Amino acid sequence: MARIKYYYDTETCKYERIKVRTQDVIWNVLGLASLILVSSVGIVFLFFSYFESPKEVRLTNEVEEMQHYYENLDKEVTQLHEVLAALERRDDNLYRVVLGSEPIDPSVRNAGIGGTDRYTELRNKDLDNKDIIVELKEDVDKLRRKMYIQSKSYDEIADLAESKEKLFAAIPAIQPVSNEELIRLASGFGYRTHPIYKVRKMHPGIDFSAPPGTPIYATADGTVVKAQVRFSGYGKLIEIDHGFGYKTRYAHMQEFEVKSGQTVKRGQVIGYVGSTGLSTAPHLHYEVLKNDKQINPVHYFFNDLNPDEYEKIIELASIENQSLGM
Repeated sequence: MARIKYYYDTETCKYERIKVRTQDVIWNVLGLASLILVSSVGIVFLFFSYFESPKEVRLTNEVEEMQHYYENLDKEVTQLHEVLAALERRDDNLYRVVLGSEPIDPSVRNAGIGGTDRYTELRNKDLDNKDIIVELKEDVDKLRRKMYIQSKSYDEIADLAESKEKLFAAIPAIQPVSNEELIRLASGFGYRTHPIYKVRKMHPGIDFSAPPGTPIYATADGTVVKAQVRFSGYGKLIEIDHGFGYKTRYAHMQEFEVKSGQTVKRGQVIGYVGSTGLSTAPHLHYEVLKNDKQINPVHYFFNDLNPDEYEKIIELASIENQSLGM
């Protein structure tokens, strides 16, 4: 039951009952409701200004986690770029220099993907951080392309190395007979007195004096292209094609250990010293040819000689004397 309110009327000196109009009640209710509404809005505003909702907290955590992953990925990509740059420097300045190949042009290494914008679809997506995503994607694609170029470079280097290995094996780099004390070189390359005609003639090889039956070694890897017997000139002769323009000849032999068409390795015994053909004493006449031109074999004795021994054998080969055969 609502309480009845009174007020004191000074004119009548009596307490009069307060009469409340319906209109006043309505306005009072509306005013109170407005005050409550404004207060509630203010409280809600203040609350959300200083406190995050559960959804906002979850989204904030997701953003922070994504930022963390992005920073880690970006750091890893940067580290991969640094590692790849080191590999590229080693490739250009070491491997290719050693193998005699030109470095890869920087414009090739740093060339773009080309074509239309590969990231149009990604740019058109309704994403808040799409620029960051596109930038990272571009960086990864650039890294992927540079790694592809580097892998192809290593394939090329492997081919070059294999080719160089074959080239080194094809160079006549040892003496054809055992000559540890350097006493068997009897006559060098150049003009020498012919043992039969007693006139100065071009001697196109080197003569090694040795007892009959002394082993003769292939001076490089190759294929025997000649194993022929003559009663004059070179006598029993073996010729080996080593590839890359190199050939060697071994003349005045006593007998063969190989036959035509056979492949041989450096250091393999191919026959024995004799005195067949136009020869005045047991010896090996040895020639080196480069692109079918006879060259001084002494310049190729570097695998089994130290610098002092090499200088000594150069000196011995330069002495003009009489050759032991043609």
